[in-house]
Amino acid sequence: MTHTPADGLLDAPGELRPDERLDEARLDTWIRAHVPGLEGSLRVSQFHGGHANLTYCVAYGEREFVVRRPPLGPVAPRSHDMRRECRALGALAPLYAPAPHPFGLCEDESVIGAVFFVMERRRGLIVRGAWPAGLPDDPTLRHRMGCALVDALADLHLVDSARPESAALGKPEGFVERQVNGWYERWERARTREIPAMDEVCVWLRGRLPDPQAVSVLHNDYKLDNAMFDLADPGRLVAVFDWDMASLGDPLVDLGTLLGYWSEPGDVGGRGTAGAITALPGFPTRREMTERYAARTGFDVSKIAFYEAFALFKTAVVLEQIYVRWVHGQTRDPRFEALGSIVPILAESARGVAQRQDT
Repeated sequence: MTHTPADGLLDAPGELRPDERLDEARLDTWIRAHVPGLEGSLRVSQFHGGHANLTYCVAYGEREFVVRRPPLGPVAPRSHDMRRECRALGALAPLYAPAPHPFGLCEDESVIGAVFFVMERRRGLIVRGAWPAGLPDDPTLRHRMGCALVDALADLHLVDSARPESAALGKPEGFVERQVNGWYERWERARTREIPAMDEVCVWLRGRLPDPQAVSVLHNDYKLDNAMFDLADPGRLVAVFDWDMASLGDPLVDLGTLLGYWSEPGDVGGRGTAGAITALPGFPTRREMTERYAARTGFDVSKIAFYEAFALFKTAVVLEQIYVRWVHGQTRDPRFEALGSIVPILAESARGVAQRQDT
């Protein structure tokens, strides 16, 4: 089934936020030096979706590109890594169709105040906190979108991780243990209040570290609102974004991440920042997603509860890292204040997954 593109569906940029403007003259000089064949004057607008990295549309005549940079203010160590994201896209773009092509990385922070990179612009639909009003209320379409999302994840995990450009993305040995310990350390640095469930889940995870069955390229933040769908056929996935945590490791970490964001009817408070949109009729259940992934990859998913609990735990840490910037006055974005109330809900969800696994 195809759909006619509707006004407002395209993930279109808008005006620059006053406190997130760029030095356009210096940016223009850098881009012209690294992207050949540009004509016309620079035009800059800003994509307003997402909660962390800042994303801009830069245009020269009919040509458009995307500029990605970290958020304003201090960021957690190894977070919002534009070098890693650009390197990952460079490795994946020739092998994995949903990965946009990068054009260049700027490590000179004097240009716009941070490391940034320029990449290909893809056009399409991004589904965030609510079902787009311009799309039909069609359970069959939602099912296709969910299936396309998990299929693209399976395809990523089947990319040859031994190729030199892929192998350079990380060290898979001990990946899960490092992740559990590293994310708890981030929690200790970012926490703004005591949430006992976070400490309990970390102890549970450390006591149940699984042996990985494969080494795959990982996205590490794989979810519905990091994917883009075709405007003419919204059941077809056309891009995956936000590769700044890409690495090599146990592929079930990515599947757990997807499940950790995937709400179902009966979940308390939704999951992550996308609310409960995937609880709408038609979207596959977490079990259906898991079974489809297993059928496509051949991987054993019997211990997926560990990875789902870890994903919920990790997302709670990520949101606390963003929320603490609002607490300290490092950003005025009102969306960041609301994230603080989601963290305890995610912690309890992680504890619930762990308790169900143990019963």
